[in-house]
Amino acid sequence: MYDHTSLPDLSERRVLIPGGTGGVGEGAVRAYLTAGAQVVVPTRSQECAEGFRALLGKAATERLHLFEFDYTTFAGAETLVTTMVERLGGVDDVVAPIGGWWHGKQLWEIDEADWKAAFVDLATAHMAVLRAALPRMTDQGAYSVVVGQSAHFPIPGSGLVSMEQAALLMMQQVLVAELQGAKRVFLIELGPVATRFTETPDPAQVTSAQIGAVAVAASASTQPGRQVQLHDSAQAEAALVSFGTLGAAL
Repeated sequence: MYDHTSLPDLSERRVLIPGGTGGVGEGAVRAYLTAGAQVVVPTRSQECAEGFRALLGKAATERLHLFEFDYTTFAGAETLVTTMVERLGGVDDVVAPIGGWWHGKQLWEIDEADWKAAFVDLATAHMAVLRAALPRMTDQGAYSVVVGQSAHFPIPGSGLVSMEQAALLMMQQVLVAELQGAKRVFLIELGPVATRFTETPDPAQVTSAQIGAVAVAASASTQPGRQVQLHDSAQAEAALVSFGTLGAAL
């Protein structure tokens, strides 16, 4: 298993993690802070910010910057990134574990509210952050889009999630084709994840800490953008080895 002490040094990096207060995002926030980066996490309110800082405990150093912004609209994301550039001087990396789960209806049963919440709003949030952040990113960094296995596999009763995640998968592919190596864009595809919300985690599940370590490894590497499958813990360990920046052992 990897050791956080083996995380590469990213002390010169400025990292934006929208969705960082969630179960998956927490692992990314902890990993980048451990690697020495300046980490910006948007929150909905001051109360949420205080709660997240308390959750992180000693990990919440002066390098953690909690911004109270709604990044889910084009205007909100633009303001968030502009503020980050003004305060920190720029953006090097973005990790986007933006999303949530939706289930309970077959496709022909959904209404307009379901469509907006589970597809339009989430896709818009991803596009808003991408549009605001990618042009401002330095060439050394990486943009990592985080999706679930439902991007590839249909889940009855959760079709809107599969559709939205598949759209994000294509977004990453289009970006790689359009950027032609000018910037690196990764897609990190997850299986079931053991987070702080998981009551009885399976030892085979990928953990939020492993996801964070893989995101850090992608940032630190010089490898071109690609899709990275983390469907279980073993794949996470293999991904760390493939990036060649961590002392991971299987």
